[in-house]
Amino acid sequence: MADPHVTLEPDPRDPVQRKLQGPLEEQLTSALQAATDRVRASYRGEPFDVVCRRLLEETRAGLHQEIAAGFEPDLNELARVAVAIIRGQA
Repeated sequence: MADPHVTLEPDPRDPVQRKLQGPLEEQLTSALQAATDRVRASYRGEPFDVVCRRLLEETRAGLHQEIAAGFEPDLNELARVAVAIIRGQA
């Protein structure tokens, strides 16, 4: 499985969003990758929904509180990572 990655789609008319896109994507991706490592290491056969919830909780725990509060991940990416963990591919 390729490492999980977060991609943002900023408003192209907003220069602040465009400027912050790269650093914020890096921070979110790093938090998701660390969460993936932690969930994979402690995975003991939990069902899909539990793995997805843990990935989200662990990712948010690795972020600044304000960023975590606004983090709405791509559920398809979260599901892809959860399935890889369950299958032992992550």
